[in-house]
Order: sequence, then structure tokens, then C-alpha cells
Amino acid sequence: MRKLAIPVIATLLATLAPQPAIAGGHHDNSSKRLREAVTVNGVLDHLRAFQKIADRNDDTRASGTPGYDASAAYVKSVLRKAGYRVSEQKFTFPFYRELAPAQLTRVSPAGPAYETHTFDYSGTGDVTGQVVPALNNVLPPTPEPSSAAGCAVTDFTPASATAPQIALIQRGGCDFSVKAQNAQAAGYDAVIIFNEGQPGRDELLTGTLGAIFTIPVVGLSFADGSALDAAEAGTVTVRVQTSTETREGATTSNIIADSRSGDDERVLVVGAHLDSVAAGPGINDNGSGTATILEIAEQIAKLKIKPRQQLRFAFWGAEEAGLLGSEHYVAQLSEAQQKTIFANLNFDMVGSPNYVRFVYDGDGSDTGTEGPAGSGDIEKIFTDYFTGQGLASEPTAFDGRSDYGPFIAVGIPAGGLFSGAEGVKTPEQAAEYGGTAGEPYDPCYHEACDDIRNLNKRALSELGDAAAHATYTLARTRADFAVPAPAAAKAAAATADSGSHALR
Repeated sequence: MRKLAIPVIATLLATLAPQPAIAGGHHDNSSKRLREAVTVNGVLDHLRAFQKIADRNDDTRASGTPGYDASAAYVKSVLRKAGYRVSEQKFTFPFYRELAPAQLTRVSPAGPAYETHTFDYSGTGDVTGQVVPALNNVLPPTPEPSSAAGCAVTDFTPASATAPQIALIQRGGCDFSVKAQNAQAAGYDAVIIFNEGQPGRDELLTGTLGAIFTIPVVGLSFADGSALDAAEAGTVTVRVQTSTETREGATTSNIIADSRSGDDERVLVVGAHLDSVAAGPGINDNGSGTATILEIAEQIAKLKIKPRQQLRFAFWGAEEAGLLGSEHYVAQLSEAQQKTIFANLNFDMVGSPNYVRFVYDGDGSDTGTEGPAGSGDIEKIFTDYFTGQGLASEPTAFDGRSDYGPFIAVGIPAGGLFSGAEGVKTPEQAAEYGGTAGEPYDPCYHEACDDIRNLNKRALSELGDAAAHATYTLARTRADFAVPAPAAAKAAAATADSGSHALR
């Protein structure tokens, strides 16, 4: 929290403040009965069911495949048996899957193959051509993200009309799809997008384009991309190969389960995405989140807990295609219906093998991006809970890159937990949480090996209990979220201060 240098401003803010924020600190033990009922074995029962479904369906549970449909049928069956009102919200989306790994090889001067990655929704192709950097790649990179390379068609030299050419674009400034569209509009036959170069933005770049492309689009690390950029223009030729399956109008669905009691004018949406990537069964990503909220829903019903808010458990489809299920859900709500959503909790990966207890930074105090009013209160429910259990936690950016994104975009407070994905555990984190420094939180993130062996039971236990606590606290509270100070008071406070995860 920032300290105010002018006492009168502090007095003004105190005067404007409402009643205390929603209870949920470490002195609140009212969720204990639910936490004791929500067990790792219960979560694992659901995860084993998802693994069996994947085993029978080409090792995937991706939206648009029979594996997803079977997963949805399983979830519906569990929730109906528990007594919830269950509905299925179908929608169409552009289907994508990679049929073979991308290849990127330097042809002239001759060199080894690069480590690369096919962007989701890339087209299929085999292109050999000269590498042409975007005109405004920022090299060396600045300390903070600042590149907007490829965000306009004028960022490219018009491509040759006779010989294949491949655009080389630095990450930053706009969505990957915009960069690829502009390169294609400028006449390029394939696209390489490389990472921007700052710490945390230097590894092999992976991502989604969000819409079907006809040309190959692949990623590179900053080191490889900047080396290509530094080569004399027109002197490097590479071969890009991708093999993908795409189709418009595939069908998938969200599974929605409502409690039979609670105020339907104050709805708590507890969500997790049900789909995996096409490459694997998705047992940690995001079977772990799905199984956890499914276990919470079952135990609330068995314990006959009566929520004051209506509880809505949501299992999103096509998250891996770009948050499409949660976006569809929110887009279908009228303005009046949006106002009935009290809050959204999101659980996207809570069993990572090399885990950290990450909490979404709802108030932006650590990462600079805050959510709608109330998101900070939700963050505090989690952090206070962990503190009360003698467990450390860390903030993670509230950047809209999971299914809470569509909710915060329309002003609905949100929060949740995350155990880590492709990021690398630091020595400090290893000392605090255990595990291995220098290794990814989830070494099988978006890979075929994300199966039933790719889990940490301690993570499932600790984050599962925290998820149950937050769900209970928000479902049962009589309080409202704190109302933020008016903008003028915020601005005055900032002036007086003297103490100081979408697709891009």
C-alpha cells in the first residue's frame, strides 16, 4: 500500500470508505467443514475420469473433439447427481490442431534447425525464402516492453512479387494476429514472431492467433530472432514448415450448473476451463481446476450448505482457442444480467508439479494492473487464508489471459489461483515452496505428457482448500465489496505519494 504524504487526503479517503471489506481473513474459520470435505482423493477421482476419457479419444480432450464431448457429459452427470440445475450452452468456434511439429531451418548460409513453435491457427505450408525483418523491430530491447513492430502494414517493406519471403517480427504492442495479418497483407509468404527480449520475454515464443490463417506462422526465442534480425538484409534464407488442421464452425459448449438456493440477483460464478489443448489430455491444464471446482460443488451439495448468493459453477469450452467459451457466456448476458454477477472466481491450473501458490493481483499493487472494484478484496481472501495457514503466496499478473478476462472487461470483480505454467521457478521460490529452481512450474505445459502423472498432490491440497475457502466465503457473505474512492481522490493520493498472464 502506498503511504500518503498529506494527512488530509488520508482523512478524505477514510471518510469515503464504505463498511469493511468482505470477511475472509485468517481469523475466519467458517469454511473448515467444507475444506475438510474437499479432499485430494475426491479431486483425483475426477482427474482419473478425465484421463480415461482422453485414453479413449486419441489422448485429447480439446474442444471440437469427442474427448471434449465426453468430458462435458461426465461433468453434467456429476453435477446433476449432486442436485444442481445443469444446462449446456453450445456455440461454434474455429477449430485448430497441429498435426506435426513446426520446423524452421536455416538454408543459406547453411545452419542447424531452430527451436520453434507453431502458433495456434497457423496455416499449413512449406516455405523457403529470404528473411526480411520488420522495419521497427527494437534492438537492443528497452528495459520495459516498447516494441510495436508489425502493428501497421507500413512496418514492412513490400514483399517480392516473384520470390518467397518470410517476415521477421518482434513481439509487442498489438496482438499476434495483427502482426501476422499485416505481414500477409504486405505480401509475405510466412511469418516468424520472436520474443521481445526483456527478462520473462526472452524464451521461445508460443501463442495463438485467435483466427484461422492460410500462411505458416511460427515463434522464436529472442536470442534466435534477434540474431536473424542482425544479419544483413537479404542474405539469410530459411525454410518454414507447418502442418495443421483448421476448420470454421466447429461446435463445443460451456457447462453451467446453478445451485437451487441463493439470491439470483447476486450470483457467484466459479469457473474453470474444461478443454485441453489438442496435443494432450490436459490433466493439469486444466483438469486440475475443473476437478477441484467439481469436487467443491459436490461437497457443498452433500453438506447441504445453503449459499446466500446463488452459486453458478461454470466449465468453459474453447479456452485454449482464446477464452472463447467465457467470452461467449459474458457476451450473451444483457447489461441487467451482467449486474447480477456478484463476482467471478477462476481456477486455471492448481496442480503444477513444480508449483507456486500464485494469487491473481486483483488490486494491482504488485504487478500494476488492477481489476474492477472488489477484485482486491477477493485477492485478500486468498492471501489472508494462506497467511492464516502459515503458507506463503505470491501475486501473479491480473492481465486477462484466463477465463476471468471477459468478466473483468465488463466490470465484474474477479480473482483466483494459479500454480504456474511454462514460467521458470526461481531459487527464492524453490527455497519457499520446495521443488526445483531453474525448471518450469509445469514441464508438460501444453504437451502430450500432461497426463495423470503430471500433478503435485500437495498443490492440489493447498490450492484446493484455498479455492473451497474463497468459494464458501463469497457464497455466504452478507457484505458488499468496498467501493473505491472517487477518481479525484485517487489522483490526489497518487500526487501526494512520496514513497514509491492475451495474446501479445
